[in-house]
Amino acid sequence: MKSIKKIALFVTASLFAMNVMAQTKDIVGVAAGSKNHTTLVAAVKAADLVTTLQGKGPFTVFAPTNAAFDKLPAGTVATLLKPENKAKLAGILTYHVVAGNLDAKAVLAAIKKGNGSVTLTTVAGGTLTATVVNGKVVLTDANGGKATVTATDLKASNGVIHVIDSVLLPK
Repeated sequence: MKSIKKIALFVTASLFAMNVMAQTKDIVGVAAGSKNHTTLVAAVKAADLVTTLQGKGPFTVFAPTNAAFDKLPAGTVATLLKPENKAKLAGILTYHVVAGNLDAKAVLAAIKKGNGSVTLTTVAGGTLTATVVNGKVVLTDANGGKATVTATDLKASNGVIHVIDSVLLPK
């Protein structure tokens, strides 16, 4: 019986420690720890946004997965990662970032308050429209492109990440 209590205590302490450590990682650290966001991390590095996204924030990042980047026309990612396209890449990436710490509850509350939609201003200066479709938050970009939020509230020390299934593009 004592060994079961010790094991339970150890497991509880370990889970608590992992949760605390996860919250000490910044936005870039959390994304870098995800095998589904290697393209995003490479793009953040190529756009020279690592220092910015490691900054104080808080930031809300709508993070496209590798599969989201794969939906873009063939060669798009490779072209954007070239040094001569750094500014364009930075514009696309910062279009996925909103100032503030908007967890899922806050986004849903804003949509409800807005009678079914809310316009979010990105740090790139563009807007995204958030709505709820079939119980999921859907973001619509300036071109009418849509991305569905597939995971929410990945906490970081300087904000929060929500995973999306498509890349959003500014005008």
